[in-house]
Amino acid sequence: MILFLQLHPILLGVLKGLAVICVMFPLAGACSMAERKVCAWIQDRPGPNRAIPFWFAWVPVLGPFLRKIGAFHLLADGLKFLFKEEITPGHVNRLYFVLAPILAMIPALTTVTVVPFGAYLGSGGGVVPLMLANVDVGLLAVFAIGSLGVYSVILAGWASNSKYSFLGGVRASAQLISYELSLTLAVLPVFLWINAPGTPGTLSLANAVGFQSRPGFWGGTWFLFIMPLSALIFLIALFAETNRQPFDMAESEADLVGGFHTEYGAFKWSLFFVAEYCHMIVGSGVFVLLFLGGWNPLPWVPLAAVSHWLGIAGMPVLVGFVSVVIFLGKVLLMIFFFMWVRWTVPRFRYDQVMKIGWQKLLPLAIANLLVYVIGIALLQP
Repeated sequence: MILFLQLHPILLGVLKGLAVICVMFPLAGACSMAERKVCAWIQDRPGPNRAIPFWFAWVPVLGPFLRKIGAFHLLADGLKFLFKEEITPGHVNRLYFVLAPILAMIPALTTVTVVPFGAYLGSGGGVVPLMLANVDVGLLAVFAIGSLGVYSVILAGWASNSKYSFLGGVRASAQLISYELSLTLAVLPVFLWINAPGTPGTLSLANAVGFQSRPGFWGGTWFLFIMPLSALIFLIALFAETNRQPFDMAESEADLVGGFHTEYGAFKWSLFFVAEYCHMIVGSGVFVLLFLGGWNPLPWVPLAAVSHWLGIAGMPVLVGFVSVVIFLGKVLLMIFFFMWVRWTVPRFRYDQVMKIGWQKLLPLAIANLLVYVIGIALLQP
């Protein structure tokens, strides 16, 4: 670890970037495969279960099992998108048409760098977060950079020179503005609770987990139980910000053909959906860090206590591995919830989406913030 940190900053940045790509692309691909299997499970059908290399079909037990769960469809889909013919319609603005899917990936992969994904115990017994960029304004960076992803959708809709694509881009921008306010207001009570008067102010996601790891009842209580309405508002706004059904107005196949990506195909089309799954993974990670205790396995049971119980407190690599497994387990449960909702709840109409955002969710977020502001002020010694 020390030798890694002593590398040249440019080389270190390149290695971190490659690490993000090598982790997020397979995770996004696995999410696309899981989406199809979850959909099949909810609709009571087998789902993808046919693809298998001919040389693997003869392997007993393992071959039929991997074929049944559709593991090789992930490889088949990736190769199909990579080698399929790239068709660019003649009526599009070629430069911006090609640029849009690239712009979709930049915010999706950048926000990962400020999200802690685990922790280990330092030499003094303190918890040290695992993250690529340990900045004190982590949440602000996630909101600021993540919101830039809508520009790729707008650019794709405009460059396609199609009324359906253009409407999808316009809807995406309006939806982002409508729900970003509620998303931000929902997390303010959390950081009002964390940043007590006289202490250094912070927007660090790692500090939010650290606050949920303190001893005592209130110290170890996850914010899901302290601020359930904030968690609910944040979750609903997160669905809208990631364009997930029932808030997928940017696509809305029922009335916009395919929405902003109608004119796209092959590899460029796949980049949009890799970006969508990356946003979903990052959003789920932020929700876990803010409201579900991060890498702490249970409420009032912090990672440090579990490490001492298991006798691994002096082994930072093992503690880090355990924390990453706990964190990823919670994130995967959140992603499953995203998929479950998509294949259970019907899509809202566009007017319903706007009404929920401005007339329901935003007043509720403001009222929730005022209640906690007054409550925290009264509780201060």
